[in-house]
Amino acid sequence: MSEIRCPHCGEVFQVDETEYAEIVRQVRDAEFRRELEERALLAERERASAVEAAVARARQEAQADAAGRDAQIERLKAQVKAASDALELAKASAERDLAERLAEGRRRIAELEAAASAREEAFAAEKTLAVTQATGEQGQRIAELEGDLRAARLEREQVEASLRQQMSELATHKDQTIRDREDEIERLRNQRSRLSTKLVGESLEQHCEMEFNRWRSLGFRGAEFHKDNEVVDGSKGDYVFREVDADGVEVVSIMFEMKNEEEDSSSRNRHKNADFFKKLDRDRRNKGCEYAVLVSLLEPDSELYNAGIVDVSYEYEKMYVIRPQFFIPMITLLRNAAENAHSWRRELAQTRQQNIDITHFEDALEDFKARFGKNYDAASRRFQAAIEEIDKTISHLQKVKENLTSSENQLRLANKKAEELTIRKLTWKNPTMREKFAEARSLAAEGTALGSPDPVEGRPPVEEPIEPDGVE
Repeated sequence: MSEIRCPHCGEVFQVDETEYAEIVRQVRDAEFRRELEERALLAERERASAVEAAVARARQEAQADAAGRDAQIERLKAQVKAASDALELAKASAERDLAERLAEGRRRIAELEAAASAREEAFAAEKTLAVTQATGEQGQRIAELEGDLRAARLEREQVEASLRQQMSELATHKDQTIRDREDEIERLRNQRSRLSTKLVGESLEQHCEMEFNRWRSLGFRGAEFHKDNEVVDGSKGDYVFREVDADGVEVVSIMFEMKNEEEDSSSRNRHKNADFFKKLDRDRRNKGCEYAVLVSLLEPDSELYNAGIVDVSYEYEKMYVIRPQFFIPMITLLRNAAENAHSWRRELAQTRQQNIDITHFEDALEDFKARFGKNYDAASRRFQAAIEEIDKTISHLQKVKENLTSSENQLRLANKKAEELTIRKLTWKNPTMREKFAEARSLAAEGTALGSPDPVEGRPPVEEPIEPDGVE
């Protein structure tokens, strides 16, 4: 027995060891639970402050990165504009050069045609003159003039072919130059689109999944990132990120929602990021995730969402909105913030497991007591039923005994009546039988007088019947 003194009234109480141990356990559990709650609250505050600091740092880095990207985009715009101006100048220069060459070719063709026409006129005149002359010298002169004419025609054809080839080469060079300039402009536009997170040739979900798989072997070996295919309450998210330690204690869990919108969508049909907050929060709660992140390309002109990571936990708990370029940094940020409270989570999980073990032991003990009580009740009921059956059997046997005893009394009385039966009693109130017996006695008396033996040996003498005792 132990004594406990009340700190208020000073009264001393006597308690046994079991009650004392129970009181000590309650005090110890209350102190441990209070200390555990204080530590969990402190860890939650540290984690919240770490998350806020990391978010602020990431926001500053994102702003700096965005400023650098904006400057680079401006430089690219300037390069695109300069390339466009150079292309226009090249087009004008090529067109002017081509026009000059075409004019020069036309002028040469006109000169050659004029020379050929003059030679033809001279040839015709000389031919006419040769006809009027009558010597072989005139025929030779005609042949020379015909040869000169053929040479002039051949030279003109060569010049025309050369001009056509030059014009074709100029046109081909012009087309190639235009195509090269257009390809350069398209390349610059694609580069600018990639810098402004406009994904070409792939969807936003595919981009995020490929980014995670690219970084999985470096920083997320024990993490799980999979498509959310389980529909709960008619809704599901896009992707779920979970990471647990070697003991199975969860480090961090994130529900992701990816939203993209085509550029050709009308302004009337364009969605806003706030349209998906409620659904994302419901999916996070249904799947038991700690954080919710919306990866969005909606509202591309919003300075709020273009600045970096946007914390919307003022409206929905632990929810953030990011652009695709902050996908991997956001996961790293939340995981690093969660690792600060991981030790407290581990200790809390161990404590819960111990409490669960104690609860299971107590439940098992109570279950054993309940089942033992049920068996005892069943055995007691059957034992009582057996006793009742025995009592019934004893009562039945007692009745049988009473019946047998009553039968014995009846037999005894019957035997007594049989033993007490006499001829006098049989002939009482029966005159006929009394006369028969009287005749028999008279005959017997006569025979005795004559000396004949009595037919009934040892028979006592017959007396007159008298009224039997107790017989009416």
